[in-house]
Amino acid sequence: MLSEVLLEWQRSGDYFSYQGHRVFYKREGAGDPLLLLHGFPSASIDWKGIWPLLTPNFDLIAPDMMGYGFSDKSTSFGYSIAKQADVIVHLVEQLKLPAVHILGHDYGDTVSQELLARHIEGSLSFEIKSVSLLNGGLFPETHKPLLIQKLLMSPIGSILAKLMSKKKFTDSLQRICSDGLTLSDIDELWTLLEYKQGRLVVPQLIYYMQERREFRERWVGALQQSDAVAMPLHLIDGVIDPISGQHLVNRFRKLVPGAKVTELEEIGHYPQVEAPQKVVSAFLEGLSDRFKIEQSALEV
Repeated sequence: MLSEVLLEWQRSGDYFSYQGHRVFYKREGAGDPLLLLHGFPSASIDWKGIWPLLTPNFDLIAPDMMGYGFSDKSTSFGYSIAKQADVIVHLVEQLKLPAVHILGHDYGDTVSQELLARHIEGSLSFEIKSVSLLNGGLFPETHKPLLIQKLLMSPIGSILAKLMSKKKFTDSLQRICSDGLTLSDIDELWTLLEYKQGRLVVPQLIYYMQERREFRERWVGALQQSDAVAMPLHLIDGVIDPISGQHLVNRFRKLVPGAKVTELEEIGHYPQVEAPQKVVSAFLEGLSDRFKIEQSALEV
């Protein structure tokens, strides 16, 4: 059953159609458009903590990508990072947005990297003005997935997805996050995972970890070329995250030395949920050198 928080999130959002599928998104705010791209295995609800802090200065657009949240979870969609990027491009074009900022997390980081690669190639119909990334597997060589993630990619993944319990799900999230991630947050993620029989597509969705290895040159290259195209790039990382914490920061500084990095101490894998004010402060400060940001916004 959907909680009142989830029901209100759904009621305040909308749907668009992509190849016959219904894709959910929530939009609100005034200012430059800002795409919020969520991670695995969650949804746009991850952004609820930062939402009221950013709507005064940005036109927020937060989709549930295909297979996630309130969007359709077709078992025949053929999930890939490129197809998810296609869905996002379709949304931006439907909304007739000439330019967007991007803030991604986890799975959304990888979609952001694909969009950045297309921007650098000149194949997008809109401009990307900046890219900010929260914890995610930007470099496959430093990504440390949980055992459950590895098993979901294995031949028993489809069976395991059906047998996965809420307790195991909760334990896994609590191992990678600080106390800022509450049981009610986890309840919301579990409810959305089960919504529309979402567990059935988890083994297909998690193939993104293999794609990160296959397309490493393209996606890491996009980060490294961002400086050459004057793209503001900012990593905001919860450093106690065992999946993509301090070790990711160290690798990022080495491979993308021209980008800005903000380390969030005592924060884990879900910074936007665990410490929304810190994330917003870091995000706005990262943009303040290049874009006009109201001083009041910097004081959240």
